[in-house]
Amino acid sequence: MRLRGGAAIAVLVMLSVAGCKQETTGSGDAGPEATTGTGSGGSGGGAALTAAESLTVKGRAPKTGYSRERFGTAWADTDSNSCDTRDDILKRDLKQVKFTDGDCKVSYGVLESDPYSGKEVVYKRGASLVDIDHLVALSDAWQKGAKYWDASKRIALANDPLNLLTVGASPNRSKGDGDTATWVPPKAYRCTYVAAQVAVKKKYGLWVTSAEKAAMVKVLSTCSKQALPTGGNPTNAPARFHAQ
Repeated sequence: MRLRGGAAIAVLVMLSVAGCKQETTGSGDAGPEATTGTGSGGSGGGAALTAAESLTVKGRAPKTGYSRERFGTAWADTDSNSCDTRDDILKRDLKQVKFTDGDCKVSYGVLESDPYSGKEVVYKRGASLVDIDHLVALSDAWQKGAKYWDASKRIALANDPLNLLTVGASPNRSKGDGDTATWVPPKAYRCTYVAAQVAVKKKYGLWVTSAEKAAMVKVLSTCSKQALPTGGNPTNAPARFHAQ
């Protein structure tokens, strides 16, 4: 897996740069913290809990036929901003960003607080300690509806900022392709994380297993007024993109 505390309003600032310059904050499209909420603690849930309770429950379909290529070329520029998706998310989530050329290819940045470990992680291109996590893993999506989609919708999911988050590589790889029933991050980020998974599954019409839904409801029931993230890209990629 890569790629992919409490919810906050994402600050989306893009600076015009040339050569190797710095940004003071991340930029790009709305990600999983694009709406307000209170994070962990409290009781009674909120919009995220209501959405989780509305998700369709079915059994997990076989993984037969899954491959990364079924979701298109990795990090396709589906928003047509001339930067690939990976660099868009790095720019959005990292601080002290530097570029190797123009304002697209990120060469350096600092993940000031990894959502999955709480630690500071330094990104250096070619020797990266960060991943871009698909919050809803592509193989999980495949087994819960995506295998029946056309390629355009699968490509959109793989590159949607709502489903992508810069995280430390080590904890991300312990997640694998798990869903909420099998893996959640530490408590400080748990409400935000589960709300984001719910938002992606709701947006794309993916179903959940009974164990997964129970785990989502259990977490979100402890999150006072947890908002449901919104935004990201359209659910169909431009026609010029193709997948196997």
